[in-house]
Amino acid sequence: MYGINKLYLLMEKQHNRGQDGAGFASVKLNAEPGYPFMHRMRSIANQPIADIFAKVGAEVAELEKYQPDMLKHPGLAKGHLPFLGELLLGHLRYGTQGKNDVAFCHPFIKKDIRPSRNLALAGNFNLVNTEELFDLVNIDPGEFQKQSDLAAMMEVIHHFLVKEDEKENEKPDIKAVLQKSASLFDGGYHIGGVIGNGHSFVMRDANGIRPSYYYIHEDFIVAASERAAIRTTFNVGENEVLELMPGNAIIIDDHGNYSIEQILEPKERRACSFERIYFSRGNDEKIYRERISLGHKLSKPVLEAIEYDLKNTIVSYIPNTAEVAYFGMVKGMEEYLNQIKVQRIMSWDKDFDEEKLTEMITRKIRQEKLTIKDVKMRTFITEDVSRQDMVQHVYDITYGTLRPNQDTLVVIDDSIVRGTTLRESIIRMLSRLKPKKIIVVSSAPQIRYPDCYGIDMSKMGDFIAFQAAIELLKERDQRAMLTELYKECKELQRTNQLHTKNVVRGVYASFTPQEISDKIAQMITPQGLDIPVQVIYQTIEDLHESCPTNTGDWYFTGNYPTPGGNKVCNKAFMNYMEGKNVRGY
Repeated sequence: MYGINKLYLLMEKQHNRGQDGAGFASVKLNAEPGYPFMHRMRSIANQPIADIFAKVGAEVAELEKYQPDMLKHPGLAKGHLPFLGELLLGHLRYGTQGKNDVAFCHPFIKKDIRPSRNLALAGNFNLVNTEELFDLVNIDPGEFQKQSDLAAMMEVIHHFLVKEDEKENEKPDIKAVLQKSASLFDGGYHIGGVIGNGHSFVMRDANGIRPSYYYIHEDFIVAASERAAIRTTFNVGENEVLELMPGNAIIIDDHGNYSIEQILEPKERRACSFERIYFSRGNDEKIYRERISLGHKLSKPVLEAIEYDLKNTIVSYIPNTAEVAYFGMVKGMEEYLNQIKVQRIMSWDKDFDEEKLTEMITRKIRQEKLTIKDVKMRTFITEDVSRQDMVQHVYDITYGTLRPNQDTLVVIDDSIVRGTTLRESIIRMLSRLKPKKIIVVSSAPQIRYPDCYGIDMSKMGDFIAFQAAIELLKERDQRAMLTELYKECKELQRTNQLHTKNVVRGVYASFTPQEISDKIAQMITPQGLDIPVQVIYQTIEDLHESCPTNTGDWYFTGNYPTPGGNKVCNKAFMNYMEGKNVRGY
């Protein structure tokens, strides 16, 4: 049960990576011919991890009812319990494509009468060339397969697995399989696969877009998307958990022998910065320090925005992922306040008494927990006006925390993607406290472009920064530019060159980041609200200084690491121009 218990912990410690479903596959080593050796279970229950492992637990309890000592005999237990195996693969679904259907939950499996051609595959990724992949292996995909990039990846890997198995029966060369397969993938990925003959692998894309970590112990090997999950589950030090380098794979055979193999030539490292800002859990010490730094760098523009009036300013955060950046921002403001205290005290010379000194040194940044996120509210109302009223209450506020019409409110969020929650819920709720002004701070820069490598941001029209640029173009009578950019995209599409250039950058070219921020502030202000709203965004330069090893910034800059990114971005823009509310990939 050791492996099953540890897999359960690993999945719970990465629950942040996907709450739409979960899956679990196991492979038994040395199973006699005719006995099942690969099993899989998937769930889209409200608590999918608990649902899966409760079922496993129920199977164990049922067996122990009749044979209380069964688990003291591992060989017997393995023969009677489907999920007791030496190779275990778990996955959490974060739905980016397809419906929330259990059929879309990883792992996917391919079955064959020969163990070495059985494959279970799961991963953290998106591919942007699924159609081409199906063509390459000469498969006409069904409706389900078309919607799943894992289905395309699975067909390609399995195709080459069979080819290699034909060369060396029951001992296919996994390195060769991965080299032939991965050279065809366009996307960011961290994938794990287990094969029916007891071999397994974990691989990372050539740009290192998606995170990948592993830990090797004399009794087991473990890999996961987050370092902290491995550290917590196995109680090991930071330096014992290693990063799988871009383009590399760890390949393990049925005897536990392993090797780290270079599968693809590493390209420029473009690890996803959104992992550090928001997506990964913040208890990894490096991610924690980076989020502190992101907040710290925002303290100066915030102080400028409040004109250094700390007496009449309250700072807070929008739960929950912005909390660490909030600590960093407060730290930066405290450093400024401490400088002021020293300067003032020095300027007094000896002209002070205990009361005056006490008043100065006890001055603090005014902090309150103003917003509280209620459990995920799902409204059953579809009628727009009533629904909007319900959406307001996703967040609640703490009353009695500020002086009406006197205090400025500063609230930090990890990122502002659509702006809808701010406009329809947070700012409406905060305005009930009657602040003099509301300043919304984003620890991430402006999100301007789609992501197609694993964070689900796929439609241009959803981005508040894009909407703001469109509004500015209309105000300045430059709408014709949109038509010109659209024509350029269509021409690139006609010549099959849509991947060569990010045309959408032209939408933002004539505006400064400040102009777009000011327009966003207008757009997230609810109609009829007379309290001024200001928006402060992180700069690209400060983002890179804070997260030096995660330089992937395409959703902010449009600088995509693979050709498929430009193609997706341009397609998303064409969809917007054609009024199609569909995904760009």
